[in-house]
Amino acid sequence: MVASPDVARLILRQDPGRSLPLDPRRPLAIGRDPANGFCLPDAPSLSRRHAEIRHDPTAGGWRIRDLGSANGTFVGRERVGRDGRLLADGDAIRLGRRGPELLFQLEAAPRPAVAPPVAAPPAAARHVEIGGERLPLESIRSVTLRSRPRHPHMFSWWVLLSLAGLLLLPFPLLFWPLQAGALAVALVLGLRREHTLVVVLQDGRARRRRFANRLTALSHCNGLRRAIGQSPEQ
Repeated sequence: MVASPDVARLILRQDPGRSLPLDPRRPLAIGRDPANGFCLPDAPSLSRRHAEIRHDPTAGGWRIRDLGSANGTFVGRERVGRDGRLLADGDAIRLGRRGPELLFQLEAAPRPAVAPPVAAPPAAARHVEIGGERLPLESIRSVTLRSRPRHPHMFSWWVLLSLAGLLLLPFPLLFWPLQAGALAVALVLGLRREHTLVVVLQDGRARRRRFANRLTALSHCNGLRRAIGQSPEQ
């Protein structure tokens, strides 16, 4: 049976079990944001909205275009621009020069005698990955971001070391430079914070993912909150 240009599928090369059929009626957005049709939140080289694939009835095929991503979209060795390019069966799509790779594959059209099944929402569009576990968006009750100091007792340790230094180092010229250096270290370590994304499921269980950077954590948090219909955090 000859493959139809209207029937195609994307396959994640790093995980062939994860694939997504393409719908000629609607474009497919790819990126880290959970609102995308194909969401890859754990790929750091991806932009929130990285690329888009849509059916081009005039050309009789599928066209991919870059959405202004930071690291670019490539088909083979060719970089794709905003105008896009047509895809051929077996094309390898690289999201960023060292990012994940998608395989574009044409499929055989369904038999005309068999009524086509009712189209269901793509599985990838309704799932999100948290710590390597795929969770349905419908199972998420709430998403919050919690921040706390990495070293909450650093200043107390500095005070104790200062008192010990007064007893062990009676010479002021030696004591004060050491104390100034210890204070600088205590201030730097005391300002470091850890950010935890807490996803609470409908059954009351929680999933957590830690981030060192607050902006990255906030981006993940607000993307999930928008996907489940909650207002973003500030």
